[in-house]
Amino acid sequence: MKNMGCSITILLKSCEQPMESPRIVGGNNAENGAWPWQVSIREGSNHICGGSLIAESWVVSAAHSIPVWNKSVYHVNLGEYQLQNPSENLVSVSIKEIYHHPSYTNISSSGDIALVELERAVSFNEVIRPICLPASSVEFPAGMECWVTGWVRCDYHTLEAPKTLQEVQVPLIDRDTCNNLFNTSSYPDDPQGTDPIKQDMICAGYPEGEKDACQGDSGGPLVCKWDNAWLLAGVVSWGVECARPNRPGVYILLPPYADWIQAVLNRLTCKGLSRLNNLIGTRPEGPMRKEDTFKSWGGGEVLFVLSLCCSLSGWREKPSRYNIS
Repeated sequence: MKNMGCSITILLKSCEQPMESPRIVGGNNAENGAWPWQVSIREGSNHICGGSLIAESWVVSAAHSIPVWNKSVYHVNLGEYQLQNPSENLVSVSIKEIYHHPSYTNISSSGDIALVELERAVSFNEVIRPICLPASSVEFPAGMECWVTGWVRCDYHTLEAPKTLQEVQVPLIDRDTCNNLFNTSSYPDDPQGTDPIKQDMICAGYPEGEKDACQGDSGGPLVCKWDNAWLLAGVVSWGVECARPNRPGVYILLPPYADWIQAVLNRLTCKGLSRLNNLIGTRPEGPMRKEDTFKSWGGGEVLFVLSLCCSLSGWREKPSRYNIS
């Protein structure tokens, strides 16, 4: 793990280890709690798009799904399983801020990724847990079997009540192969030009169609099991219709944006730490020292969690205090 700019030693509250719940190849109802990082981004009572919890107050989604100028109308549901049958573990949180990657222009462009900052931190439990983020050096191999989840069906029929979370397993397709597929034949909704799959994109699915990200949502997770951890490999971005031959689903890769995510969280975490130190960073003996433990007004320890909870090897930091140097 790279050192943070303000040298915070993070208490990691565990990103997700593999869970051996049943998986149904081809897409079907998921098990409750099997994908605990999956969130539903809502406008009122309407499910708008998916996303992935990466830390106590941070979600990753697609930039095209959630505009930065309209954040007040959205909220995030965590612990969601059946949209029409709210779980007792459901947590609903307002959105504090939305950050689009600077390179994003429109759907199917590069940079279709967003960081969503929640108004407050959430507590982790069996059905609400963060997904690990890959390091910038990670390369997901073609053919690797990964999973997409969400609340949309790919057969153009409305997901039947109670609208249970769906899952589908799909193999990864490398960029060159996917561009060759997109350059084969044509559909009315094809993007303009040739080679639409950019450097920060990856495809998943089958050349013959059948299974597609339409069983996920825009902004939702493409996850792969790597060693002993689930990694967020991609964000559902765009596609041509659904499960069409030669038109697999297209995802924004996470590794190219690992440094950007770290930079955003680093900047805001350090700001929060500075404010906290100003508020409670004094002792009767003088200024707070680096070996002191932060205490909240209620006497509890103030703990920090970073989204980049796993490296390529699945390493995770042991719980600790903080270290400011």
